[in-house]
Amino acid sequence: MRRRRLLTAVLLSSEPPKMNPVVELLSWMLGTWLSDPPGAGTYPTLQPFQYLEEVHISHVGQPMLKFSFDSFHPDTRRPLHRECGFIRLKPDTNKVAFVSAQNTGVVEVEEGKVNGQKLGIASHSIARISFTKEPHVEQDGLLNKTRGSKRLHGGHMERVH
Repeated sequence: MRRRRLLTAVLLSSEPPKMNPVVELLSWMLGTWLSDPPGAGTYPTLQPFQYLEEVHISHVGQPMLKFSFDSFHPDTRRPLHRECGFIRLKPDTNKVAFVSAQNTGVVEVEEGKVNGQKLGIASHSIARISFTKEPHVEQDGLLNKTRGSKRLHGGHMERVH
């Protein structure tokens, strides 16, 4: 016998949670960020393309941030790449880790450092579901995909792949 369960949305608190002190070093990343101008994308099996990206980074009071990266076509708004996960700091250090799941079936761990309002990370490990393509990553013993972000004047963030 199969039981049905209904989920009901309930507002638990009207006050936002207090930020965990472990992640205060990353508080400059909080918010919703929109790309302007569009980014330029390349992939081995595709023609070069442009995309817009919306990044949402928030916290729930735990010692981590949560994020979502949503990209879409700049003219048609057709969804493209999706990625979500968590950002963690090693307590009492500037060592940072991103743990993400992508709509392509890839799961990735990236690690690096945060210095002020600048962040640099590199791939540490990549896994995928069994029925998707191998991720396109160059390897020489270590995964060498890198990306970074930094806060710019005027409330803008630059993201570099």
